[in-house]
Amino acid sequence: MKSEPLNSPANRISHKIRFSLVWRLNIKLFFRLLGIFLTLDVILCLVSAAGLIVHAEQTVAAVAERLNQTELPTPDAENWLELTGYSVSLQTGEPRGFQIPIPQTLRTHLSKQTASGRRSIDLPNSEGFNSWRQLEGVTYQATIDVSGRSYLISIRLQEILQIGAGMFALVMILELLMLFSSILSGARTIRRALRPIEELAETAHNLTIGGGFTPEQLEVLAGKLDGINATKLDTRIPVDDTQSELKTLASAINGMLDRINESYRSQARFVSDASHELRTPISVIQGYADLLDRWGKKDEKTLQESIDAIKDETANMKGLVEQLLFLARGDNNTMALQIERFELSVLAVEVLRETQMIDGGHEYDSSVTPVIINADKSLIKQATRILIDNAMKYTPPGKQIKVSVSSAHGYAQLTVQDEGIGIPPDAVPKIFDRFFRADESRARTTGGTGLGLSIAKWITERHGGHMEVLSRQDIGTRISIMLPTAPTE
Repeated sequence: MKSEPLNSPANRISHKIRFSLVWRLNIKLFFRLLGIFLTLDVILCLVSAAGLIVHAEQTVAAVAERLNQTELPTPDAENWLELTGYSVSLQTGEPRGFQIPIPQTLRTHLSKQTASGRRSIDLPNSEGFNSWRQLEGVTYQATIDVSGRSYLISIRLQEILQIGAGMFALVMILELLMLFSSILSGARTIRRALRPIEELAETAHNLTIGGGFTPEQLEVLAGKLDGINATKLDTRIPVDDTQSELKTLASAINGMLDRINESYRSQARFVSDASHELRTPISVIQGYADLLDRWGKKDEKTLQESIDAIKDETANMKGLVEQLLFLARGDNNTMALQIERFELSVLAVEVLRETQMIDGGHEYDSSVTPVIINADKSLIKQATRILIDNAMKYTPPGKQIKVSVSSAHGYAQLTVQDEGIGIPPDAVPKIFDRFFRADESRARTTGGTGLGLSIAKWITERHGGHMEVLSRQDIGTRISIMLPTAPTE
């Protein structure tokens, strides 16, 4: 199999996916990782500062305990104390540096001798820190009262701060290295995760370009979808445990394949049934044409019989073709509705009156209440005629057909009820399928094509409504069209 050129549609799709998704996700992951590191750095600084203060307070408490037992150290001893990092002197003025406010809740955790004292931090000159050497001037100061005298305890933080700053700088360097390495490693990881989606995109693109494919090409392309091929649309995409993030996508594709498979089978049935319906009248016309060719040229009886049969079959074919064209336009959404405001009850009575003029073999009754709807009047009239024609075909002479119009719960209900042969319970869910007949043996006698109720259902649903059916064999059938009522002007 030849490799595709770099500028091929499939490669362009892969390139677009990589640069629109990979880098976008990679940037998001970069900033998320950066946010995590910054949060950890802030927490580390706060924990370090808290530990430093705790260490200083422990030193202050130990010095206060020693001052309570002995007096102020001599100058020589003071010099030795500076080697331990702190010094003690009498407080002669206000402590330098920034005062540290200590809440009362924290003072309860300090020793009794140091709880009432003041705390401050003495920083080096205000020119800023230009080197670690300037950390030498940072001291933690505590003023405490011991035996009636005020002492100033100064604790140098130079060594601890230098160690902490060095560790913090090391952590920052490691974080920067991890951030920059995550850009490359994250891109590779995302590309590997998105590779199945790229294959799906390439396959979908290849299936939509080029117009026609050989069976071999279709099998190769469909193989990229984990075993789905053009001849077995019931095959579905399996998702491994390692691809759990693609389960939603795979489920959506499987659902789409279900709809495609159902549509394909429905279309195949539709073509088969339409061919069957057209084959019968064509065969009849061809038979009578052969009859005319052999004996009907001089036999007036045969000639007239053939003409009448050909006219009847031609009319049936014309009606069937018109119904097929109607459904085809409906499936392609090329039929525009002419919406107008009218009274459904008036339309129902009008259709019923026209039916009574051409059918004298049944009794007709009506029960209507005024209901206003917004709909295509000609299409609603066509759906009503379909229901009444069905009732006429399957209701014995002398029986009653009733048309009623009412409204309830925001819907207008147009119902046609007959006293006909009824529909078997197992056939009721199928009566709206195209070319379906509950009684195939009566198809030729009634003249039906099995498309009427399909057209009525399409018209109803196109107007935002639905149909309801209730039927009992040898008792009758009641079919209702439910349409949204028009808002009050």
